[in-house]
Amino acid sequence: MTLSVAMSIDGHLDTVPPPRLILSNAADFDRVDEVRSQSDAILVGARTVRADNPRLLVRSEERRRRRETEGLPSSPWKVTVTASGDLDPRAEFFSAGHGEKLVYCPESAGRDIRNRLGERATVVELGESVTMADLVDDLGDRGARTLLVEGGGTVITQFLTGDLVDELQLAIAPFFVGDGRAPRLVGDGRFPWTPDRRARLIETRQVGDIAVLRYSLSERSPD
Repeated sequence: MTLSVAMSIDGHLDTVPPPRLILSNAADFDRVDEVRSQSDAILVGARTVRADNPRLLVRSEERRRRRETEGLPSSPWKVTVTASGDLDPRAEFFSAGHGEKLVYCPESAGRDIRNRLGERATVVELGESVTMADLVDDLGDRGARTLLVEGGGTVITQFLTGDLVDELQLAIAPFFVGDGRAPRLVGDGRFPWTPDRRARLIETRQVGDIAVLRYSLSERSPD
């Protein structure tokens, strides 16, 4: 499982007021597009669906054709997770592309979400509350072998504190946000990587004015 995220130098994912803060440059967006094209599924939290209205599609026509040649859908499955069910069926998460869309939720919210979304997505209930470990297991049962997580901060925190991430790809934008109210990369939690268990840096790369760091977080991560 790969976690790909961009942040400011001071660790923020966005600003407080809209519009959305653009952290990456064109070259880095293309790098992430390649990572997307190698994934079976892409996951973002419901808050990201509401705030950013992402399409979550492979952008490059060449990469889409390559996937289709390999017998895959042109873009990976789209996955989100919600507790409240506050999802707009008109969002591009549901309307853009023809691939599988999966919404994970607690049992208590399943019926309302199905009524709201209709046939736009498959709604999957996972007990009283959704854990990322159960979500990953269910995706695996459905045939997804490679998952790309792109945000936001709550989802990132849950995957990291759950020790579920094999590789972290961290793109650092060359500016500061400087606002303590702005969303940060992670919230509070007990993270497995400590001074006694250090993440392993496997690559540093300059992509235009962006610094990209790749960390191995498990033995499953490629070198």
